[in-house]
Amino acid sequence: MKYKIHTIMISAFMAAGCSNISTQQGSQQTSDFEYSNERFADLQMLRYRVDGFEDLTLKQKTFIYYLQEAALYGRDILFDQNGKYNLRIRKMLEDVYVGYQGDREDKDFKAFETYAKRVFFSNGIHHHYAEDKFFPECSKEYFASLMTAVGAESDALLTVIFDPAVYPARKLMGGKDIVAESAVNFYEGVTRAEVEAFYAAMVDPSDNTPISYGLNSRVVKGADGIVREEVYKVGGLYGPALEKICAELEKAAAVAENETQKSYIADLVAYYRSGDLKLWDEYNIKWVKDTLGTVDFVNGFVEDYNDPLGRKATWEGLVNFKDTEASRRTELISENAQWFEDNSPVDDRFKKSEVKGVSAKVINVATLAGDCYPAAPIGINLPNADWIRREHGSKSVTIANLTSAYNMAAQESPKN
Repeated sequence: MKYKIHTIMISAFMAAGCSNISTQQGSQQTSDFEYSNERFADLQMLRYRVDGFEDLTLKQKTFIYYLQEAALYGRDILFDQNGKYNLRIRKMLEDVYVGYQGDREDKDFKAFETYAKRVFFSNGIHHHYAEDKFFPECSKEYFASLMTAVGAESDALLTVIFDPAVYPARKLMGGKDIVAESAVNFYEGVTRAEVEAFYAAMVDPSDNTPISYGLNSRVVKGADGIVREEVYKVGGLYGPALEKICAELEKAAAVAENETQKSYIADLVAYYRSGDLKLWDEYNIKWVKDTLGTVDFVNGFVEDYNDPLGRKATWEGLVNFKDTEASRRTELISENAQWFEDNSPVDDRFKKSEVKGVSAKVINVATLAGDCYPAAPIGINLPNADWIRREHGSKSVTIANLTSAYNMAAQESPKN
């Protein structure tokens, strides 16, 4: 799971290697680095620093680079998962934003720009947090004229953008059918009852180490009336993007810091190529046990927040490296986890006789992508599978440079 702040959002504008910037953390910084960036609609963009990057070895920097490339290739996946028209709408917005030759200072064009930025930020046409559809503050006729001007006219897109009755919410938790009525692109032509029956037939209630059924697939009902999965894998749904991700991960494995990293990256690649969720579990078990590497990452279909049934996961990527000094303080607390458990003010019935290892550390993020961008997490606790957490532990990380950016931005003078 991810821990997010939604009042102020982080942009992925990095200041790695800026030699004129103080590297102090957790105190008032005297540099002229500005954390607050552009503001539009209800969003405040922030910039963050990547202190400590210069101290890494060339091999570690190269490792980060390939992991970053693997992360960035997932952008289109998330847009498509959030809504079936999102990629077409984004492409149209990009064409207008870049190619329009008319009056770009006109108030209606400024309204178009704000709408485009909101779509780019939210990875789709629904609010990143509230999940309701937002609308351009210019007329439908003006919007259509912009599309025509760049050869992008489409009545279907205009309807999706402007009609409040069409895809009103990314995820509906009320109504007659939360599957059929939600805009997310995890399901096509199926009802909630059909999806629940589909997975009920798969799940073995006696299995103590179950795979995360449906985590990496879309459920559709064909013309033949049969309900089936379209699996996210190379050669399947999102295959071209996943092929590129695999290629970059394989390059990353060649410059990994240790054999454990190479092993679980190989498992991750095998999972992307096959879609086999048992390999996803094997990857997570090895990943959670890797506490020696300085560089770490998250890459995959991880969180199920956007699915009304809490089963389908959106794609996300995050690349980071350890903040050694801050982690040392956190590790001291983690090492005494059993003492805290034994002395916690709760009934003994609810205490664990043996606390499984929680690998707690402080990191600086280098790259955010997919569902981690641009509304960024300030902390992560993974993996999500209960049985893996129970039997193998979890990794709990605090993201120091993003937390610092929030804190420092709050101290800056407001900008008009």
